[in-house]
Amino acid sequence: MLRLLTFFVAVGLIAWGLAWVADHPGDVIINWQERQVQVSIFAAFVGLALLIGGMIFLWSVLRQLIKSPTMISDAFRRRTQRRGLEALSTGIIAVGSGDRDLALRYATQARKALPNEPLTELLRAQTAQLTGDKATARRIYESMLAAPDTELLGLRGLYLEATKEGETEAANQFAARAMRTNPQLDWPVAALFDMQCKAENWTDALETLDKARKYNHVTKDVANRRRAVLLAALAADGESENMDEALDQALEAHKLAPDLVPAADVAGRILASKGNTSKAASVIAKTWKSSPHPDLAITYAFARPGDSPKDRLARVKDLVRDTHDVEGPIALAVAAIEAKEWDLARTTLKPLLDDKLTKKVCALMARVEGEQNGDKGRVREWLSRAVTASRDATWTDETGVVSDTWLPASPATGELDVFKWAVPAESSARDSASMLEEWVRPLAIADELTRENDIAATEAEMITINPEPEPEEDPVIEAEPVETSSRKPPFKGNGIDSGAPDDPGGPDTGADQSARRAHVPRGKT
Repeated sequence: MLRLLTFFVAVGLIAWGLAWVADHPGDVIINWQERQVQVSIFAAFVGLALLIGGMIFLWSVLRQLIKSPTMISDAFRRRTQRRGLEALSTGIIAVGSGDRDLALRYATQARKALPNEPLTELLRAQTAQLTGDKATARRIYESMLAAPDTELLGLRGLYLEATKEGETEAANQFAARAMRTNPQLDWPVAALFDMQCKAENWTDALETLDKARKYNHVTKDVANRRRAVLLAALAADGESENMDEALDQALEAHKLAPDLVPAADVAGRILASKGNTSKAASVIAKTWKSSPHPDLAITYAFARPGDSPKDRLARVKDLVRDTHDVEGPIALAVAAIEAKEWDLARTTLKPLLDDKLTKKVCALMARVEGEQNGDKGRVREWLSRAVTASRDATWTDETGVVSDTWLPASPATGELDVFKWAVPAESSARDSASMLEEWVRPLAIADELTRENDIAATEAEMITINPEPEPEEDPVIEAEPVETSSRKPPFKGNGIDSGAPDDPGGPDTGADQSARRAHVPRGKT
């Protein structure tokens, strides 16, 4: 619009000037040597304009003649570039569609037309990968490392090649170099972080996470969650070696992610071992509200050393008071069984026997029947129901991988924080074998009680058949303790183990029961 307006203004000024000259006639006289030329003002202006225009035209023609070789060369170069760009475009499309022959042909054309173009090298490398020529692809990518503008492209190509070949160390080095070259790139930071997590290199993963947060590759919430998981992993690994450092790491992880069970569990155990029972209980209770878990119930119950089973039962009651998750009744039932509060255990498990019947609930009911009454029939009944009962929650990831313990990252992909406490979709042979091993224990307890009753009955019958002379004072016969199988610590496994042998409040062993039955005066039935 501005140009059009300028053009009209210029034409108007010229027209006005010519009209003014025509309205004011005059002559221009030129004396040159012996000649005299006289023309009107109007003719002089017109002649001058034509002269100037002719000179401009002649200069343009002369200029074109002078620049013609260069222009011809530029025309050929532009034509070659156009063909090269067309070859690049078609070659990249051929690589994407998987047409090896077409990609190879256009890669050759692009190399002839644009030999120094980075995209040409990229097309050649991708064509070599498509045709299976890995050596050529690596050589091209390595040649890109020499130029600053193609260094990152070469590093990414070499990283992808190393990843395909399973060369973890080489891929790690390429990603690390790319991150040092340009930390603002997302792919080297993410790749290096995943490889460090897969290798369980939690310390380096924390440093990489800090860089990712610094350059805004991850949001603040995601960075805090990942940092909490990494700190929990470090705390769990270093709990037995450096307890103070592990405690600091666990507490920081608990602060960043209060619902992270492993962090609260490690912090609770260490605090309890240091005698800080109140803080340990506070940490565990905070996590229990959002993420109930059997490990938290165990740590909470044993947070105060020296407590009897009844004291631990009271602590668990306080922990699960407002819990609506199934882990609450199960934890309370386990504590009640350890304290031999059979009625409470049955009452607690009763709401779970219909819609929420799981293998663990069946195992707990079998344990109640075995330890309280020694009823093998009822034990077998509950164990048979456990075969078809629903599965219990365990540590599992989105792909269905099941782990007995919490894992910070997937061992297959290196992805962090994928294991959740949930019911897995499918069972595994390992889970079935582990559960079967625990199920056998209530049945063994029932068999043991039955065997002891049979032995006591046989001894009484023998005393009745062969009576001895009654002495002046009836001596008390102490039966030798019958060696029984060792018991596991309480609250372990699937919640069906009995109390420890040295626990004053634990269940009576077969030896204790045999000894009490043997306190019979000799010669009396």
